[in-house]
Amino acid sequence: MLNSLLLLVARILIAALFVPAGISTLSNITVTAGYFAGLGFPLPTIVALGVGLFELVGGMLVLVGFQSRIVPVLLAAFALAAGFIGHYGQGGGDAAMAFMHQQALMKDIATAGGLLALSVAGAGAISLDRMLLRQPI
Repeated sequence: MLNSLLLLVARILIAALFVPAGISTLSNITVTAGYFAGLGFPLPTIVALGVGLFELVGGMLVLVGFQSRIVPVLLAAFALAAGFIGHYGQGGGDAAMAFMHQQALMKDIATAGGLLALSVAGAGAISLDRMLLRQPI
């Protein structure tokens, strides 16, 4: 039972990163689209909407423990892509900004690692996956 509780806590902590990020992205489409335009993305408003929805829905699916072998892998790939596209080599000549981007990249890499571990472990007994399989706790 301790493993299931720890997996629940892990899912809550991961969702605490993605759900607010998705809400923030969707609440600030113009600002987020400007950021994506600065990175050279075509159709930055559509990219911003897609990213916001992906973060929000993916985070919610992790939270409830649904499709817990697939969703974390997709979010891990997203975290790695976001880290390398948005942070690798960023900061220019400003040492403080370069350090901030380096830390953000490392956070994205660590998040991907946790998501991959969650994918291997599964969501645990306290999850929608378990309920849908009708397995006892």
